[in-house]
Amino acid sequence: MPEEFHRIRRLPPYVFAEVNKAKAKYRAAGGDIIDLGMGNPDSPTPPHIVAKLVEAVADPRTHRYSVSRGIPGLRRALAGYYERRFGVKLDPETEVVATLGSKEGLANLAAAITSPGDTILVPNPSYPIHQFGFIIAGASVRSIPATPDDRMLEALDLAVRHSVPKPTALIVNFPSNPTAYLADLNFYQKIVDFCRKHEIWIMSDLAYSEIYFDNNNIPPSILQIDRAKEIAVEFSSMSKTYSMPGWRMGFAAGNPRLIDALTRMKSYLDYGAFAPIQIAATTALNGPQACVEDVRELYRERRDVLIRGLHAAGWDVPSPAGSMFAWAPIPERFAHLGSVGFSKLLLEKASVAVAPGIGFGEYGDTHVRIALVENTHRLRQALRNIKIFLATDNAAPFDLEQVSA
Repeated sequence: MPEEFHRIRRLPPYVFAEVNKAKAKYRAAGGDIIDLGMGNPDSPTPPHIVAKLVEAVADPRTHRYSVSRGIPGLRRALAGYYERRFGVKLDPETEVVATLGSKEGLANLAAAITSPGDTILVPNPSYPIHQFGFIIAGASVRSIPATPDDRMLEALDLAVRHSVPKPTALIVNFPSNPTAYLADLNFYQKIVDFCRKHEIWIMSDLAYSEIYFDNNNIPPSILQIDRAKEIAVEFSSMSKTYSMPGWRMGFAAGNPRLIDALTRMKSYLDYGAFAPIQIAATTALNGPQACVEDVRELYRERRDVLIRGLHAAGWDVPSPAGSMFAWAPIPERFAHLGSVGFSKLLLEKASVAVAPGIGFGEYGDTHVRIALVENTHRLRQALRNIKIFLATDNAAPFDLEQVSA
């Protein structure tokens, strides 16, 4: 028998596993880690959403199987959100499907529309499921620049002229994970025009639409572009906007043909999220939205503390305009270590865990991703540790035995 199954062979070792092992070893030795690695929101879900969940759970009628495409009220609520926020009208029957988080939706749509050998265009660096969802489905991925500018547009043109077979789909993700780049409607117009001309599907990941810090630069939806729904579908999530990561509630919206393909795929694979979760998510979308602004302000405060502190420590990290991440270039004197080596050294020397950039693609190896998932007290503690770490040239590995001594 072969050593590995076919589809598993196409998946490289999970980069974050190596850092996770180092974290486990450090904790086992008694170390206190300030974990800024995983983008896992630490704030509680707003009370009115939790209350609706509890109320719905108490009704035994909700304990049965749900529907994989999402209950009608939830799909209508998502359509209402799009009309309020983006001015985009959606038909909740044909242009919206609920997903088990945006990650599941992306992976299942990739499986639904991909033939072996298809060429898919994916920004590099980007969130791992953007490329691996298609790789698992048998496609070949062609990397393009992650920046929403002429570099990406030029790469798209080259890909169409030189890829065999011609690309069938493009991933975009703004605000971006991990880079925090934002796109505007002018850029989206160019993307839509290009992909309509060349008959390329667009899959937009809009999971961080409400995490932005400049009211003059509010993230738009690609569906705001005229005729975008002819070729585009967009994924969104409750995880960050409403601090509901463990609830696993997301959506796909847009092109009816793509929505139908995802709906058919899901009908064979799941019965949808637990009905009380869908009911509570409906309350979140239809109810008071002050909690969304509260989440945004929380991340703004943490961002400002982090960026000011890193600059004071001598680490020049750009201030993100959106998302819950800072995309930090590795300081020059540590560049030779790569992102995994630097992440492990930062853990050993400063007790701070970050995500290695190479986990988001080979072009991310010059950076690490820092997540804003600790309170300001812990962030300041991390910054003090980082400042001390950067103030010394000693790069010898920290002796974990000293921690437990």
